[in-house]
Amino acid sequence: MARTKDDILETLARVAMPDGGDLVSRDLIRAVQVSGDAVQFVIEAPSPELAARMEPVRAAAEAAVRGMDGINEVRVALTAHGPAAKPPAPPSLKIGGHPKPQDGPTKPSGVQRILAIGSGKGGVGKSTVSSNLAVALAKQGRKVGLLDADIYGPSQPRMMGVNKRPASPDGKTIIPLHAHGVTLMSIGFMLEEGKAVVWRGPMLMGALQQMLGQVEWGELDVLLVDLPPGTGDVQLTLCTKSELTGAIVVSTPQDVALIDARKALDMFTTLKTPVLGLIENMSMFVCPDCGAQHEIFGQGGVAAQADAMGVPLLGALPIDLETRLAGDGGTPVAVGDGPMAQAYARIAEGLIKGGMA
Repeated sequence: MARTKDDILETLARVAMPDGGDLVSRDLIRAVQVSGDAVQFVIEAPSPELAARMEPVRAAAEAAVRGMDGINEVRVALTAHGPAAKPPAPPSLKIGGHPKPQDGPTKPSGVQRILAIGSGKGGVGKSTVSSNLAVALAKQGRKVGLLDADIYGPSQPRMMGVNKRPASPDGKTIIPLHAHGVTLMSIGFMLEEGKAVVWRGPMLMGALQQMLGQVEWGELDVLLVDLPPGTGDVQLTLCTKSELTGAIVVSTPQDVALIDARKALDMFTTLKTPVLGLIENMSMFVCPDCGAQHEIFGQGGVAAQADAMGVPLLGALPIDLETRLAGDGGTPVAVGDGPMAQAYARIAEGLIKGGMA
């Protein structure tokens, strides 16, 4: 017999929480989707601390739904709502300052390729794409690094679920962190959470130079650089002072976003950085209840821009609640094996086959 969302919730209402109540009465269930004999849903804990103790509850919920007649496949994601634990004090290593002179574009030792991921404006999901693409490439056997170069608004510490500080044994060398198979560095690790970065251009350039040149990246097939939005100092420094393999531009189909995306594309062209392709994010919304597709931000704009430039459209990614919950919870959706993880896997596979990663 075909099961419905209400059937699933009725079953989950019988899964008790250790401190009282059940998953449904405590309003912890999100994004229930039923497709034939397959079910997926998200358990969103009130805090990261509680989520760390809820694996038995997640397993019990999965077992309960799997035991229902007509259900053969169950995927359950466990995430958390609310701020993560406060990070420890930053290291003594000083970040920022005037950049050191260099003879020409350089590349960190051991890094084969550097891919910049940019956007013309904020809010199009560039950092979400960066973290998930890094994980997807790592799952396909690549040695991947992720540099969060969004100095003013670093988000990779939250999205990758890391709140430690990198070690600096000599006050110069920076030992990067690791999460989900990815080597990771962000200015967010070096600062107190919520602390604003009030720097002029030279300090931004110096910080980027440090995170590229002083970090012990090790042997990497590809280093993804999550750029800030726009066409400012960080982009200029990366494109002129680093041996970039190329750039990927992320945009939504919305006309306002495409106007700024074209500026980013023009910037990379002006700086003689090859544009390897475009990714359309928030391409559509698929209703979890009826399956209908809605093009909230328009349709086909990014594909048309890619075609006009003669570069590939690397992928089109829908608006997805599980992606948002997974990013907020520190475990990118690409870590799993659901539809969105498969979408990122296809983009990663295309980059690898094209020799770009």
